[in-house]
Amino acid sequence: ALVFALATIGDKEISNLVDHVLEVPKIPEEFSAIINVVPLQLFAYEIAKKLGRNVDQPRNLAKTVTVE
Repeated sequence: ALVFALATIGDKEISNLVDHVLEVPKIPEEFSAIINVVPLQLFAYEIAKKLGRNVDQPRNLAKTVTVE
């Protein structure tokens, strides 16, 4: 399987361990969880589209989080 990683720009250590690196700018650690979720969501969206999945109706989503 291909291994992808999200890492800061210039992180050579992680690039030796994975197949592909999604690089993001270095930001303060307290903001990293909020800021880094954006490229990961866009990555998941593009992969789902490429696989022909319906991004507006995900499978196996719990009924408690769906809107009727």
